[in-house]
This record gives sequence, C-alpha cells and structure tokens, in this order.
Amino acid sequence: MTSLDAPVPDVLGGEFTARTITLAPDGAAAGPPVATLVRLGAERTRDVAVLYVHGFCDYFFQADHAAAWAAHGYDFFALDLRDYGRSIRPGRQPGWVEDLRSYDEELDAALASIRAEGYRAVVLLGHSTGGLVTTLYASDHPGAVDALVLNSPWFDLNENWFNRVIATRVVDLIAPRVPHLNVGSLGEDYGRHLHVSTGGPHDYDLAWKPFEGFDVHAGWLRAIRRGHARIARGLDVDAPVLMCTSARSGSASRPSEDDLNGADCVLDVEHMHARIGRVGPDVTAVRITGGWHDLALSGPVARAEYERTVFDWLAARLRTGATAR
Repeated sequence: MTSLDAPVPDVLGGEFTARTITLAPDGAAAGPPVATLVRLGAERTRDVAVLYVHGFCDYFFQADHAAAWAAHGYDFFALDLRDYGRSIRPGRQPGWVEDLRSYDEELDAALASIRAEGYRAVVLLGHSTGGLVTTLYASDHPGAVDALVLNSPWFDLNENWFNRVIATRVVDLIAPRVPHLNVGSLGEDYGRHLHVSTGGPHDYDLAWKPFEGFDVHAGWLRAIRRGHARIARGLDVDAPVLMCTSARSGSASRPSEDDLNGADCVLDVEHMHARIGRVGPDVTAVRITGGWHDLALSGPVARAEYERTVFDWLAARLRTGATAR
C-alpha cells in the first residue's frame, strides 16, 4: 500500500522539503520502490498548485524555476519518480521501468496529497520523458488535473527511419525475453553544456544526472516506444494543454556550439509539433527562440520567454495570478 512519510529538509536546502512515498513492492530483491515529493514552502499559501515531473536520467533541481512559479502565484511541488534522483535506492536499477503506467501510482499519491490541501486547481508540468508520462496520465485520468504544461515532451524517437520503425519492432519482440539487454546510450554533449564543472551555468548531482546518462535497456525502451505509439494513435486529454519547445533542433550526436547555445540538442522539435494535435481537443503549441532542451535551464532570454508564455497562458486559462491565500 502506498504511504507518504513526514516531510524532512530537502537536499536543495532553503524552504524545500521532501516526503518519501513508499510504493507497492515490485518483486525486486532490493526492496520496494519509492518516489519523492518535493515542496517549496511548508504549507499552502496559494489557491493553485503545480506538480513538476522530470525527464529521463534527471531529477528536480531547478530551484530558480520553482521560485518563479511561486512568484507568479503557485505553490510548487515536484516529483522524483521511482528510481530517479532522490528516489534511487541501493540494489535497484536507476531509471528502470517496463510499463509507463507504473508511474500512475506515485502520480496518484502525489496529486491526492496536493488535492487534500484544498487547492482550487492543480497544474501538471512535464519535461521530456516526464512530458510523455504526464500526457499519458492526464489522458488516462480525466479530471485529475486542471491544466497540462509540457516542456519539450518526448513524443517520438529522435532517430532515423530504420531505428524508429524496424529497430522498434525488433525491440518489441526481444524485450520480453531479455529486458535488461543494453541497446544504447545517451550522448554527453548536452549534459556537459549544462553543468558548472564543464563550464555550464547549472549545478546538480552528477550521480543522479550523469553526463553519460543511464544505460538504455530493451525493456525500458519498449515501454517508451509503446507510449509513443499511444501518442501517435491519439489521446483524449480533457484539460487544456500548453506545449513549449525550442524553435529548432540541433544535432544530438555532434552538436555545434550554436546548437548547444540555441536549440534542442536532445529531441526533434518537429516530432513534438507533429503530434501535439493528437493529444486532445484543446492544445496550444509555442516555439521559444533560443530555447534549450529543458527550457527552464535555457539562457536568460529564452528562459524568460518560456516562463512568460506559461504564466500568461495559465492566467488566461485558469484565471490564476499572484494572490496569497
């Protein structure tokens, strides 16, 4: 049975707290999975809350972005999914999942905890793989959230036709037999561009978000590709959806400095825009000039444009603003 521990000071310090969510056992010898609900502030101060969900090989560390949400009238929460970031446990494989619906358990628990505080509305915010997970969740759980905001969602594989079609079919066949077969890895350029140790503007835990990422295994990739297929077939998200992306994609394998400083060098932006119309009946898509893959980590001009776009859209759609409780 899912349970939430009492809040404790978070690794980010300041006003951030964290609650461990113990999830149902999944058969792993190392013990049951956990998720972690992070919060800015100790109690409800606004009428509207936002719940952020990170991407692959990632976790919540964007404290400045959380502060921007608070300044615009939202109580901010973030969820480190099972086996990511704060939720990594010894003996368990980081990032591992064989069915994206597994994440419903921690999303259910996090949203129930937030709703219990009496918020008028709750916004779900997903980045990259988190954008895929939150989109599927919102479609499968009508009424669960009042708005869905997507930051460069992973809606298709950023590969050539052979890997997107033929290799995907092969993975679908072999994954049930050898789920932990290593079938790929991530490039390091984007991570090195971000991190302070290699000249970037952001500091974060390289054990939780390593440059080389986590190994890509067949079972995990099968789950992702099945999620992509659901997007392609069409969903029915009943909440209004805002998707923001960079204005263009850069090379994922050999990005130039110009790409790294002004484009998405992880995913294909055109895939996102080609598929966002299949998510639900009420979608808005915006391109952010100069945006990086994680728009909240972009250079100051692009990040400001991204945040302005999100807060203006939400103010219009949910009639929200910086009003204290």
